[in-house]
Amino acid sequence: MGAIAMSRKERDRLEVLGWKERSGISLVEAAEAMGVSYRQVKRIWKRYKAHKGAGLVHLGRGKKANRGYGLEIRDKVLRAYGERYRGFGPTLASEKLEEEDGIRLDHETLRRWLIERGLWERKRKPRRHRERRERRPCFGDLVQVDGSHHQWFEGRGRKGCLLSMVDDSTGITMALMAEEETTEAVMALLKEWIMTYGIPRALYTDRKNVYIVERARRPEEILAGREPLSAFGKVCRKLGIRIIAARSPQAKGRVERKHGVYQDRWVKELRLKGVDDLTGANRLLGAFTGRLNEKFARDPASEVDHHRPLAPESCLDDIFCWEETRVLRNDWTVRYENRLYQVTKQSTLPPARQRITILRRMDGSLWMEYRGQSILFREITEETTQKPDLEAAQSSKEKWRPPYDHPWRVSFRKMITKKPVDEPAAALSYG
Repeated sequence: MGAIAMSRKERDRLEVLGWKERSGISLVEAAEAMGVSYRQVKRIWKRYKAHKGAGLVHLGRGKKANRGYGLEIRDKVLRAYGERYRGFGPTLASEKLEEEDGIRLDHETLRRWLIERGLWERKRKPRRHRERRERRPCFGDLVQVDGSHHQWFEGRGRKGCLLSMVDDSTGITMALMAEEETTEAVMALLKEWIMTYGIPRALYTDRKNVYIVERARRPEEILAGREPLSAFGKVCRKLGIRIIAARSPQAKGRVERKHGVYQDRWVKELRLKGVDDLTGANRLLGAFTGRLNEKFARDPASEVDHHRPLAPESCLDDIFCWEETRVLRNDWTVRYENRLYQVTKQSTLPPARQRITILRRMDGSLWMEYRGQSILFREITEETTQKPDLEAAQSSKEKWRPPYDHPWRVSFRKMITKKPVDEPAAALSYG
């Protein structure tokens, strides 16, 4: 008889039954030693007497499982993985096999098949070296914002930046593709979040100048008692949103880990769909993010939603804009971005160097406010501001020349040596 492959539990049972056979202990004592019931030990003892050690081996070992997959299904799955899903993780690959190929397969089964074929290696997570921070209890209490620069199109298109907003309590995500992490792109993402969920209490960002300004306060800021703000910071001040600047990437780990999910799943989704530009990517991004939220989002610890609704009289187009101040000239003109604008006069007196607020909306339109009120203005073009040609005007007139006997032509010496006029002949005489 050849060698029998036995598990550790089966070897332990073999020793107990051999001890019973030698010493004659009862089945009750053998059941206690093996940790099974009396009825079970009777069945085991019967098989042992009939087949010895081979009777203790599981009868299903080496046989095909009743719920197992056939070789045809296995070869089909591995072939599809090698052709279309190369580099996909077992979890994502099993999802795509069900969506695209109609093959429903557990991700652990696929992981085992891939490891056997050498198509997948186990990835160990790094050790934690920071104290874990608990999630915020309420939805909308804190939202983390960050951008991720990556080869999203894998060389098929230009390199872009994925902007993400992740709620700290629930993990709900909203994303936008842009060329860079600019103020305009971040404003567009926050505006979409507010229109969908409401105004969050605070944003957790990094220390880029898009979000915060690290410089000394200017004199007008000191007089007004305000800190220097970026254009995005001014928008958050209008909305009552607090900006918290992180000191390290690990501090806002929620959105950093979400970038890893996008760099794994989103890149492969773009590859499957054949998308290689930002416009096409943004068309697919909403549905893709919705599926991520359904899969990974969790319920908050508290049912209270800390998002604030937008006031009915508020206009998001007036809030999401670039706000700057300029000084009005005495002729009621103001210069902005190297262009000159004529403001409607508000009085007959000059403005006395009053400041005017200029608002540039995201669509490029301009609005101006003077003393808290919107005012009309028009751009002054090059033709209207062209200075008159003084040389041409002077050449058109004849030059005036003084006559020869004009005092300007008499020298100073001749003027002081000139004889006085003779007195009249009939002069009065005294004494």
